[in-house]
Amino acid sequence: MSKSITFVLVHGAWHGGWAWKKVRALLGAAGHQVFTPTLTGLGERRHLATRDIDLDTHVRDILGVLEYEDLQQVVLVGHSYAGMVVSAVAAEDSRRLARLVYLDAFLPENGRALIDYVPKMVASYEEAVVTRGDGWRLPFSSALSLEALGVTDPSDIAWMGPRMDDQPYKTFCQPLILPPDRAITVPCVYLLSSERPHYLAAADRAVQRGFAIRKISCAGHDAMVTHPQEVADALVRASANA
Repeated sequence: MSKSITFVLVHGAWHGGWAWKKVRALLGAAGHQVFTPTLTGLGERRHLATRDIDLDTHVRDILGVLEYEDLQQVVLVGHSYAGMVVSAVAAEDSRRLARLVYLDAFLPENGRALIDYVPKMVASYEEAVVTRGDGWRLPFSSALSLEALGVTDPSDIAWMGPRMDDQPYKTFCQPLILPPDRAITVPCVYLLSSERPHYLAAADRAVQRGFAIRKISCAGHDAMVTHPQEVADALVRASANA
């Protein structure tokens, strides 16, 4: 059996740790250790949702998993919005990390927030937050559809639909601040699974930063749901020598 790898898989906006269910099973069956934490205010932790949740909250969530599970040599994976989260985690404390993997994720620049990468969406997001989210939540249905994420199988739609929770909007608005003395030093890989413009742009920035680039062809944005075997295989390959 190949070397066991410790993965921490961080879900994107509106999702929860549940979104990794298929990939977690495949990696676990292959002998790897897999953690799929749910960020505060989402999934089974939706009852903790408040207007005060921001990017820092979610960064602390993942730092807490690394610390309290006493994990070492971790391959930390961020999907979509979680590219913001894992970037901050790696800058805050990279001692427990072996590799950083961005799966169709935002790749932030210092001082920028997620909304800076989707400027055409900001007006509609803010309207939805005010009219449907009590001034602090962004409902999934006001921003995207599962079909737009590449999810077309009726059984997947039936499974995911009721689980897509409102996203605390502060998480999208808080800029990522990376102090000069906390540069990300672990090896990084970018896995591109869709043709959505902001992830193509993120992949271009990844090339400029010297990341290894891999593609999961025709998988769509939520590839961990629609193409779990391909994602599991890609994560193991991306983690080589971790």
